[in-house]
Amino acid sequence: MLLDVVNVSKKFILHECRGDRFSNLITSIIQAKKFKKDRQFWALKDVNITLEQGKSLGIIGKNGSGKSTLLKIINGTMLPTTGFININGTKSALIELGAGFNPDFPGRDNVFLSGMIMGMSKKEINQRFDEIIDFAEIKEFIDIPVKYYSSGMQARLGFSVAIAVKPDMLIVDEVLAVGDANFKEKCKNKIAKLQKEGVSILFVSHDISEVSNICQEAVWLEKGEIMQYGPTDEVVRAYKEFINQSA
Repeated sequence: MLLDVVNVSKKFILHECRGDRFSNLITSIIQAKKFKKDRQFWALKDVNITLEQGKSLGIIGKNGSGKSTLLKIINGTMLPTTGFININGTKSALIELGAGFNPDFPGRDNVFLSGMIMGMSKKEINQRFDEIIDFAEIKEFIDIPVKYYSSGMQARLGFSVAIAVKPDMLIVDEVLAVGDANFKEKCKNKIAKLQKEGVSILFVSHDISEVSNICQEAVWLEKGEIMQYGPTDEVVRAYKEFINQSA
């Protein structure tokens, strides 16, 4: 098994601070005389999923359902409160737009920075550099600081570095929601090629049709809990019925 998510839960402590009255807010803050109330929020509750090598799994649900939290835990950038993750292979992730990029560095430096964070050596990045830039379609901007890039340019560069790692599992969160139609199609074709090469895809998208096209199985999360898990068409059908009933 490539991926095992076992009884994973994630708790956040929310700190609420209020002054006695709005008119006394500043005074309350300065004097530290304010009400403090800690509230527990469970973003995930006893989540169990598996992913076999060469398979693709979609994660769907409304905003705030725990999708991105789950991906961050799987990627290792966030620890679970309870439970554990087993990954028997290499992974590459594009979870947040421009994650790992230094906005003051040019694209060239960020390719090396991001690639090394993802586990590539400097030699490997050098060997794949032209491939990365050609796929991202930003050759003329590669020596310009990333802070001047559009969101679409950042997404293209981030996606290009992520796929250059050649992982056993590629984790993708809404990256296809950014960029022009031609590049989205290019990304979909690349994902299909990676699938044929045996790369597993863990895919989050609000576009249910993309999940249906890419993934054999899907997980529907609602308020941090698994509502349904199984063949994509069955999960998507149930999710759509739920959304229609809630409208």
